[in-house]
Amino acid sequence: MKNKRFIYKGIAVLLLTGISFGAVSCNDSNLEDVKNTGTFDTENFFKNEEQSFAGLVATYDLLRKYSGGFENSVTFFNAASDDCYSGGGSSTDGAGIQGIANYSINPIIVPASYWRDYYQGIARANLLLERIPNATMNDNTRNKFIAEAKTLRSLYYFELVRMFGNIPLILKPVKYSDDYYNIPQAAKADVYNQIETDLLDAINNLPTTQSQKGRITQGTARAILGKIYLYDKKYSQAAAQFEMVNGAPGGTSQYGYKLVSNYADLFKVGTVTDNVDPYKFSSESILEVMSTNKGNSDWSFWGTGKDEGNSICVMVGIRSYKVLDTSPVVNDAPSVYSGWSFNPITESLFNFMQGDPRLNASILNVKQLVQQGKVSYSPAYKDTGYFLNKYMPKTTDVTNLPGASELNFRQNYIAIRLADTYLMEAEALGGSGSRAQALLDAVRARVGLASVPVSMQAIKDERRRELAGEGHRWFDLVRWGDAPTVLGSRGFTAGKNEILPIPFNELPNTVLKQNTGY
Repeated sequence: MKNKRFIYKGIAVLLLTGISFGAVSCNDSNLEDVKNTGTFDTENFFKNEEQSFAGLVATYDLLRKYSGGFENSVTFFNAASDDCYSGGGSSTDGAGIQGIANYSINPIIVPASYWRDYYQGIARANLLLERIPNATMNDNTRNKFIAEAKTLRSLYYFELVRMFGNIPLILKPVKYSDDYYNIPQAAKADVYNQIETDLLDAINNLPTTQSQKGRITQGTARAILGKIYLYDKKYSQAAAQFEMVNGAPGGTSQYGYKLVSNYADLFKVGTVTDNVDPYKFSSESILEVMSTNKGNSDWSFWGTGKDEGNSICVMVGIRSYKVLDTSPVVNDAPSVYSGWSFNPITESLFNFMQGDPRLNASILNVKQLVQQGKVSYSPAYKDTGYFLNKYMPKTTDVTNLPGASELNFRQNYIAIRLADTYLMEAEALGGSGSRAQALLDAVRARVGLASVPVSMQAIKDERRRELAGEGHRWFDLVRWGDAPTVLGSRGFTAGKNEILPIPFNELPNTVLKQNTGY
């Protein structure tokens, strides 16, 4: 008999052991204020709107994979790109992040949570979609919840398919009685067709605005669909969706999106007044992942999905950073909370961004501050003296609530923003034409740069500068087919490293087949 301890851990374990939901209120201004307080019996839940909303909040929780825990995807894929090194304390500090940086990644050291966590989100969405049709609530609310669940499930499948390639496609809850260890991997085309169909079905049932910040709207779903179409090489469909999201380049779109005037504001953390941070959920934000210090995150549950702080911040923070006393001269060096020195910026990116107005917002030049006698720090692995400033943990942002200071930075992560969708639309248009030119111009004009002739290379260059360190560069290089050339010196092998190996423990006693080369 097959040993079911090993079968599809990421797909089945959550449903077979119970999901932690809790009592919630639909009147909170942010999803970050909704707490999970206990387990439930899946057979007797989802009876009404409140319970269904709890299930929906739990489905949103997996968005935190972008920025939560040591295995957050932003620092991992930054390390895989030409913009950052792995960093950390040593060449063995985090086997997965070191392995992707030098392309020694294998099924043993690849973070299993990238597979497991997204399948947990899919499992939660599947259960919600099965039970919600019979719950007591008005049909408008029901249809909205269903649309949100389908959008989240599509996003999680998209992350899985672009990371792992051929994956199992499961659209209903898995039960003990199911022969789930014989579920085969689906063709990538089938996964893309399913998630595109689900998004098309969901869009018209989503509102243009939500009372709670962080929830998916019609504009969010269109942006996700446009991105999926782009990766699926359906360029005309991608451009059509992005055009509805973007509107007139540089203006305000039908969904209220508009480029913020000050680029650096996208990465600031403000003083909270009346429970509102003025820098969160700006007009440029399309899909924003919330972080908070209110969860009092601590080491005992860090990375389990229950922690709510932004882990990118402490990971990219500078080891043993200290502002020196330069009296009587005023020292204008930033006050930074010491971190772990992951994702040091490469000399390649630093040189590439010279003369660009976004340089200082993106990269903190600590090498220069040391030369000026303003700061000291402890160089870590692959140190360059250049650090990712967008998520740099400031001392003013340190929590005043219980929990580990390192784990409770409250800066949100913007997974999709308007400048990103402008450039993706220009790419989907083939990097030519008046609209592509206008989209590129708008991104540059926001930071005071003059127009340059639109082309695919101009768009690639602009994405590198505009989105530096935000976790997109590696996927861009792979999508464009540029990764073997750009990352070949790192060890990237064409036909292999475009996707990750499936984690080893997902394979025994199943029909899953490991990806080529691993």
